[in-house]
Amino acid sequence: MRKVADCRDMPSESGCTLTISGEPDEVVRAAAEHAVSVHGHDDTPELRDEIRTHLKDERATVGG
Repeated sequence: MRKVADCRDMPSESGCTLTISGEPDEVVRAAAEHAVSVHGHDDTPELRDEIRTHLKDERATVGG
C-alpha cells in the first residue's frame, strides 16, 4: 500500500505543507532529503525512523 508523509504532521516552525506519497521506502528517502535540504536536519537513522513513524496510508482518490 502506498504511504504518505505530510510535513504538517512533523514538528516544525516553518509551516511547510509538502506531502510526499509512494512506496514506503521511497517516501522515507524523499522525505529525509526534503528534511535535510529545506529544514536543515541531518540525515540520520533517527530522522528516518521518525519519518517512518509518521507515515499514513494513502487514501484512494475518486475514480483512481
